[in-house]
Order: sequence, then structure tokens, then C-alpha cells
Amino acid sequence: YSIEDLAQLIYDLKTFKPLARVSVKLVSGPGVGTIAVGVAKANADVVLISGNSGGTGASPMVSIKHAGSPWELGLAEAHQTLVANGLRSTIYLETDGGIRTGRDVVVAALLGADRYGFGTLPLLALGCKMVRQCHENTCPVGIATQEEDLRAKYTGAADQVVALFRHLAEEVRTHLAALGARSIDEILGRADLLVPRDDSLGFADLLARADFRSERSYRTVARSAVGEALALDARRSVRDGAVIELSYPVQNTDRAVGTRLSGEIAAQHGDTGLPPDTVRVWLSGTAGQSLGAFLAPGISLRLTGTANDYVGKGMGGGVIAIRPSVAGDGVPHGAGNACLYGATSGALYISGSVGQRFAVRNSGATAVVEGAGDHCAEYMTGGRVVVLGDLGRNVGAGMTGGVVFIWDPHGIAPAHLAESAPPAVRLDRADAEELHDILNTHAVEADSQRAQRLLDTWGDRVDEFWVVRPDTV
Repeated sequence: YSIEDLAQLIYDLKTFKPLARVSVKLVSGPGVGTIAVGVAKANADVVLISGNSGGTGASPMVSIKHAGSPWELGLAEAHQTLVANGLRSTIYLETDGGIRTGRDVVVAALLGADRYGFGTLPLLALGCKMVRQCHENTCPVGIATQEEDLRAKYTGAADQVVALFRHLAEEVRTHLAALGARSIDEILGRADLLVPRDDSLGFADLLARADFRSERSYRTVARSAVGEALALDARRSVRDGAVIELSYPVQNTDRAVGTRLSGEIAAQHGDTGLPPDTVRVWLSGTAGQSLGAFLAPGISLRLTGTANDYVGKGMGGGVIAIRPSVAGDGVPHGAGNACLYGATSGALYISGSVGQRFAVRNSGATAVVEGAGDHCAEYMTGGRVVVLGDLGRNVGAGMTGGVVFIWDPHGIAPAHLAESAPPAVRLDRADAEELHDILNTHAVEADSQRAQRLLDTWGDRVDEFWVVRPDTV
């Protein structure tokens, strides 16, 4: 949602897999150069400037015809702005969006692009007839479909694409020869070799030469010392599956704790990870952003203190439990914004409140919090979320799956639901039994006094809960 959030995401990805190359796609348009500078400062490896042509055949016509500006404009601005800020040599610049010919490739190189993306052209070489039914599973030539009878009509072969790009390369060579260049590297950023057809259109500024050093390497991030120590100390567990218990103090500069270890577990064990509670980690203090991001099965992170944004982002297993310190106002503060964003599995228990966008796009994790801000459970597609406290507005917007339980002793929760959210109804017996089990676990894992009080008076409290679920669940 901001360049800072993008920088944090890149940090998380490079922590999970240090040699990963991260590419950020930007739509060509006025001001894209400034954004490209932010992307470079955020440690991305590639910035892709995408033009207003091409794109998926599943897009609406208004998106294909009126999204952004031509790639030439955005590419020239991005290249020159990166050069002006001394950042061009730190990042690869790519472009796409209706590139069809060798001339397009040469123009892109002259405007500063290192790489060139092709989509429609190779699809045509494989037999695509551009009937624009990609999203309907009815592709008549068997490319964009899972139907076996339609897939049987596919006649494409890799040799057709190879032949296409050989011809394309020959055309590129012809244009390079006309420019007196032996390779594309010699013309990168030489926009001064282009001449506008009409000087009155104001292209002179875009056609300025902007040189840069071409030596580039992997971009790394300075990972958290606690996260690195955890990954090192738990290597025997990763290798042999031995149960281990570790403890560390944390501070808000320790970001993505548990993510590096999760990357190693995923590399060796895949999606299955380790058996539950194999690596037991006790933390104390204030955790930085992305605590337990992309957490792997087998890891349990238990924090006494508070955490920042993105706790459990993209977690695919394991357990995160937060027993927060109590502030001077007596209100336990658990974590920040966008916690459990895009989680697919695992469990999160927070004895305290969280900020906005809690459990957005959750598709399989179980979570309990004791208060949440706006947009809770937005676009949720699966999993279980329990809120034992106040809620902000727009709850459940675009929710298509999963279940949300809301404790609401004052009967005001339905007014906080989004217009597109499923209706709130009272619990049936099966709901009550499931919720009781979740609260039992929450009371133990997060040392939640609120959950324990609800359990102690369950017979009086069960009717104070709402359940929000789509009809398809």
C-alpha cells in the first residue's frame, strides 16, 4: 500500500530466499520514474515498465485500451530518473506491452531497457487466435483451458517459438548494423540516436542520452541478527527433525524473525515442513515487522511483548502466540496492521488488539485477536478468525470463504459489516463447539484472561457471539 510496504515485502522475500531475484511491475504513466527510484531504493532487482498495449485476453476492453501510457514514455522517464539519482546501475530495467518486432527491441534498448517481455507474440506463434475467451475455459485452440477435448486441439510446438525468436534476433542484428553497433549493450540508454517525427510534441527531453555503469550483481538485505541466529541454532532440527527449544530477546529492528528458518525448512522439506512444535522459540520484547512471515510448519513462535505490522504474513503453517505487555491504560496492545495477510495455514493467537486489515486474503489459517481495526477479514477465502473485542468498519468486504466469529455483548457488530459481507447470524451447536475449542487453545497459547473469562461463563456468553460465513461454506 506504500513504498515502505513494498520495501518490507522485498525484505521478507530476500530473507526467506536470499538468492531470489525480485521484480516489481509498474504501469507506464506520468511520474513512473519517481516510483521506479523508490523500487530501486527498496532493493528490488528488476523494475518492469509495462505499456498500455497487450496484456491478458481475459481483461476487459477498457483495461486493455486505456490502462497507462505507451511503454516508450514510461521507460524513458524511468531510465533517466534512475540515472539522475545514481541508481540505474543497481537495478535491471525491463519493459513489455505489445512488443512485436526487432525494431521495438532496439527502440527499447535505446530508451534504456536491459530486458524485453513478449506475451502476445509467442502465443500467436503457438496458434493463439485472439478470441479473448481466456477466462472462460473455452479456448478453441487449446491454450488457455483445462478441458481435455479443447486441449486436444492444441497444435503448437516449442520449435515454432524458437523459429520466431531467431527471426526476431536477425531483425535486431539488422537494426544494430544500421546504427554501427555490435551488440545491444552498446546502445543501452542512447536515446539521442532516436529522432522524433514531430518536434512539436515535446519529445526532446525523453530522447536525451543517459549513460550508466553496466556492472550489476545480486542485491542483498541486512537480515535480522535474531533471525539469523535462530536459523543457525535450529539447523539440526531442520536436518534431523530433532525437537529444540530456543529463546531470544527482540527489538523493533529485528524484522521477519522466523522467516529465514522457514526458507530453509521449505527448501529441505517442501510444503509439509516439520512435525508440529519441532522448533519452539520463546521471544521477549518488541518484535519488528513481519514476525513469522511465510512461517513453515513445525515452528512455534511465542512472544511476550508486542509486535509491529505484518505478523504472520503469508504464513503456511506453525503457530504464533503473542502475550503482550499491558500499557499504562491497562489495554493489552498485541500487534500492528495487516497481520495474517494472505496466510494459507497455521494458527495465530494474540492476547490483545491489532490494527487495520487483519486477516485480509486469509485462505486457511486460524486466528484469535481481542480487537481489530477497519477492514478485518477483507477478501477472506478460508480459515477461521475469532474477534473478542471491538471492530472497525468494513468487516468481511469481499469475503468468499472461511468463517468469522465475533463476540458482541452489545449487539452492534452487524453494523460494522461491509455491504458485500455475508450476513451475521447466531451460532448453532456445531459453531459453538468449534469456537469453544478455539478459545481453549487461545487461553493457553496467549495466556488470555478474556478468553478464560468467556470459557468460565460459557453458558451465558455463547449467545453473545455472531458468526459470519458465506453461503458456500
